[in-house]
Amino acid sequence: MKKLTEKYENNLKADLLDPVEAAEYLNAALEDGSQEVFLMALKDVANAKGISEIARETNLNRENLYRILSTKGNPKLKNLNYVLNSVGLRLSVEVAKQL
Repeated sequence: MKKLTEKYENNLKADLLDPVEAAEYLNAALEDGSQEVFLMALKDVANAKGISEIARETNLNRENLYRILSTKGNPKLKNLNYVLNSVGLRLSVEVAKQL
């Protein structure tokens, strides 16, 4: 079972290096409506690139990144933008479905 889990994690990591895949993954997490689920997904995306590399690019220290990306995290908008930009993504707003 461990080999299967490792293979899944390695495949997920490789997939999340692609910004298109990462965006779809994060959007699916947002559809859940839970901040915790979104932050876990963002952490997966960040881990795929490497927390240390993101820390260097964003000038945020690793401890702050881990705190921001924890399920209890509450990142400031600017920090969220820093992390997203670092992995080739950006925030956007869409019109909600109209009835």
